Amino acid sequence: MNQKNSKTQEIYSITDLSKEFNISTRTIRFYESKGLICPARAGGTRVFYRGDRARLILILRGKRLGFSLKEIEEYLSLYDAEKGNKVQVEKLHELVNQRLEKLNGQMQDIKTTISELSELKELTKRGLAG
Repeated sequence: MNQKNSKTQEIYSITDLSKEFNISTRTIRFYESKGLICPARAGGTRVFYRGDRARLILILRGKRLGFSLKEIEEYLSLYDAEKGNKVQVEKLHELVNQRLEKLNGQMQDIKTTISELSELKELTKRGLAG
């Protein structure tokens, strides 16, 4: 599909998006069933606009970073909310801080594991040469 309508807004089919992001159409339908994306319909065909594509990017990024679907849903609701709403900005700030703390902890764990594996690699290398 990936065409432009009369308003010059790009539209995408479910196949376009699945190919672009290397995910299955089933995955996209799953996110739709969870209310994370809401494509328009043209008859029985799903029609995705630029905003839907942007939401899908955010969903996939959230999943890559280890966010739960519930956390992604919260984030998307904050993303969609009226800009400048203090309560929503505070909630987003809280979620970001929590996630940063978790990611920093994971990064330290990864660094430790890499260091330990590097030491083990050297020991096994010496053992093989020995």
